Order: sequence, then C-alpha cells, then structure tokens
Amino acid sequence: MEELIELRKSITSGDYSKALEIVDQLEEMSLEDKLNKIYSYTVILLLHLIKQEAEGKTTRSWSNSILNSAEQINRINKRRKSGGYYAKAEVLQEIIDDAFPPALRNAALEASGGAYQEEELLKMISSLSDIKQKALNLLESKT
Repeated sequence: MEELIELRKSITSGDYSKALEIVDQLEEMSLEDKLNKIYSYTVILLLHLIKQEAEGKTTRSWSNSILNSAEQINRINKRRKSGGYYAKAEVLQEIIDDAFPPALRNAALEASGGAYQEEELLKMISSLSDIKQKALNLLESKT
C-alpha cells in the first residue's frame, strides 16, 4: 500500500522517473506473488503424484487434489488481459525442481500412514524424473 501512496505522490509532483521505478517494483512484487502461489500448488501436486507412485494406487481425493492443483496453477499462470503466461515451461521446471524436496518430505509423512522416511520413499519411486515430467505435462499443455 505504501508503494501506491508513493506512486501517487510521484505522479502528482511530476517525478515520472520515480513513478516508473515504483511501477517496476509493483510489477516485480506481483510476479513474485504469482510464482509463490504456483510453487505452493506445485508442492501439493507433487505430494500426491509421489504418493500415487510410491503406493502404487490412487484415491479419489488424491486424483482430485492433483487436478485441482494443476487447474489452480494454470489459472494463476495465465495472463488475463495480454494473453500468454507468467511462467513458461523452463520456469515451471525450476519451480517443480524446487518444490520436490518439501513435497517428498510431506509425502513421507502421509504415504502409508507415515511409515517411510524420505530416502525409503524415494526408493519406492520408479523414476524421479517421471514424476517431475508428469507434473510438467499437467502444466505444459496450458503454457
């Protein structure tokens, strides 16, 4: 909110270079907020993909969570007015890579009633890259 007050002051005083700096800051803050939301949903998406793979089964709840997470990520990522996306495939891949460790940690707590440590759960997964690719495929079709 402070930024908007400063922006108004800069515009009314004719300090347009300062106003443009503030606009740049606001744009960066907005983008960072979008990417943080995408990251949070990606953790949830990966958590359920990991559980599906490790347990060799799925539940309606897990499937719904995967679908909901992918839909939310795609909704947040879509630029409404100008079209296009905030995060292209390479940025989404980075987010998936960053989100995997916390997703694995959470999956270890949930899969099979928390019976496995992270390392054990990783051994139950046939391919780490397959899970990451599956997540990217759920998102890439929209980017």
